[in-house]
Amino acid sequence: MDPVIIVGAGPVGLTLALALARQEVPCVVLDEGPGKDEPRPARTVVLREDTVALVERLTGAPLTGGFRPAGWRSMRRKQVMREVVFDDAADPAPLHIAQHVLTGALRAALAGEPLVKIAVDSRLDSLEQEPSGVTAHTRGPKGTWWRGSYLVGCDGPRSTVRKLQDIRFPGRTAVERYAVAALRTELPWTDEALLHRAPPWRAAGPSAREIVGRPLPDGLWRLDWLLPPGKDLVTPEMLVNRVRETLTGWADGASPAYELLDTGVHTVHHRLARRWRVGRVFLAGDAAHLLGALGTQGLEEGLRDADNLAWKLALAWHQGPHEALLDSYQKERRAAVAARLRAADQVLPLLRGGGGLRSYVPGSSRGHDALLADGHLGRGALGAPGAYADSPLAPPRLDGEVAVGTPPGAAVIDVRVTAEDGTFVRLRDRLGRGALLVVLIAPGTGVWERKHWVTAGIMPRLAAAVTALPCHAELLVAETYPGAGAHTVLLVRPDGRLVTALNGVRPADLYAAAEATLGGAVKAAAEAGASAGSR
Repeated sequence: MDPVIIVGAGPVGLTLALALARQEVPCVVLDEGPGKDEPRPARTVVLREDTVALVERLTGAPLTGGFRPAGWRSMRRKQVMREVVFDDAADPAPLHIAQHVLTGALRAALAGEPLVKIAVDSRLDSLEQEPSGVTAHTRGPKGTWWRGSYLVGCDGPRSTVRKLQDIRFPGRTAVERYAVAALRTELPWTDEALLHRAPPWRAAGPSAREIVGRPLPDGLWRLDWLLPPGKDLVTPEMLVNRVRETLTGWADGASPAYELLDTGVHTVHHRLARRWRVGRVFLAGDAAHLLGALGTQGLEEGLRDADNLAWKLALAWHQGPHEALLDSYQKERRAAVAARLRAADQVLPLLRGGGGLRSYVPGSSRGHDALLADGHLGRGALGAPGAYADSPLAPPRLDGEVAVGTPPGAAVIDVRVTAEDGTFVRLRDRLGRGALLVVLIAPGTGVWERKHWVTAGIMPRLAAAVTALPCHAELLVAETYPGAGAHTVLLVRPDGRLVTALNGVRPADLYAAAEATLGGAVKAAAEAGASAGSR
């Protein structure tokens, strides 16, 4: 079968290529650039724990070169409004990392991957679809035709794929603008990220009403100044003045030494593609959505797009067309991103308007800070990853279904589990392999070797039920899971989303839930694909 064509070699395209390769699906990545990324210290991203875990699982190595702050503080004028201290176990800090460092880690992992070919200096200029595949043409020094089973546009805000498929991209332009600087200096706080609103040195004017500072390794900082509405030119002199003014204000009048490394202007747009799938062509990342106001991070949603799409494409590639399963990518991911966009669009006028929250909530300043912190810290409606509560892949209500600490459609909690070979691993380590995960909650099993309990109690019956599922599944055992009692059985998708929790071994319910997760009619779809391939 032809490989999957991925257009775009940014973090989302490279992540998707790795995710497909880990599931034995060959890919061609069309990179319009030279195959390496220019270092830009001022172009950074913030990754929460789920997306860090995704990258590390795919690359097989810790994600280094970033910085996890020890805490977060919100300030208004000279007053500290809110402080958060991160806990590595219960509340890990987000990772702040330069985008070229992240992309470099992905490229390094792909360098030794035989299933992925990266075609540099290859810019897409046309594509054609037919029932059996996709044909794409690239121009450049190595211009040629490419044949693929599917094609995914990960080619950014000005996506050629989106334009060639005539997909509308409505939304709002220039929702917010920030002046950005990366510099090396010493601040009064060495390892905390901060949001400073209405700093006293510019209290009379709107041009420095909000500053975000995030630490990077080696004494580097990225500072973002919210700019007033409009298209006023941000000159180098203006940025240097901002840097000096801010550093002097934070140091109470003594201007510290600094080394300015990089600057830029970051403009936030809010847009959402009407369709994310047209036949065998899909959109992901900035090609499908743009968001980023109020501290939200658009790249994270792009990485979640790749995680969601990879296992569905892999199943279709190996077993034949699963239309309901492939359609679910748009329904799940578009709904999740749309919810964050709606939340930001509802809150933005309250925070940026003249009256703010004073007309709605007593103590408006603290209300402002709580809302903004949600976006920056990955919490609440503004920042938390969405759950696929209304997924078309959700099974019907099952008689044996019980509630646990994770609602169906949300990401599972990363507990320690015993794998089939008897080793102890993290639950997240078993994701992304194209297999459903069946997790039995069995207190006490962690203190015994697997051979002593694998044939005891309900294990043989559960193992037989797992073997009978409509696709490959892995049986894992955990001592505990939040909100789950003994003998609870969890069914988890390959992207780490909870399908259901069952009270004990219920083979019929487990099978029904697994079949729904795969889009239903799995065997019929596979047979239809085999029949089509033989014609």
